[in-house]
Amino acid sequence: MQHYHGSCHCGAVRFEIDAPIERVVQCNCSICRKKGALHHAVEPSAFRLTCGADHLGTYTFGTGEAKHHFCLSCGIHVFARPRGAPHLYSVNVRTLDDFPTEPGLLSVVQFDGQDWEEAIARPQHPGS
Repeated sequence: MQHYHGSCHCGAVRFEIDAPIERVVQCNCSICRKKGALHHAVEPSAFRLTCGADHLGTYTFGTGEAKHHFCLSCGIHVFARPRGAPHLYSVNVRTLDDFPTEPGLLSVVQFDGQDWEEAIARPQHPGS
């Protein structure tokens, strides 16, 4: 099992995950497209917020089911509780300090978040 450290830009929010990361999800919904997140979902037991709970803001829209968490100081989106799987943490792998995100190193799965209801109903959807 791999262990990774993540943080926002200013370092006020820090977290750790224990998870193999073989693929990430790129969603084209309005918020994911604008923030440029690459998602990897982990179970709550594999996620630890180690610093900065008091620096976290939460943004919701539409149904209000997805919770997008960001640093109140620098604005960086660090993780979410996704609408399709609210029991999971969807970590923005671009905030992992010790994970390579260079093009070609990751398998990137596309998720059609613009048409969320149809996309989530498809067998084997990657979620976001």
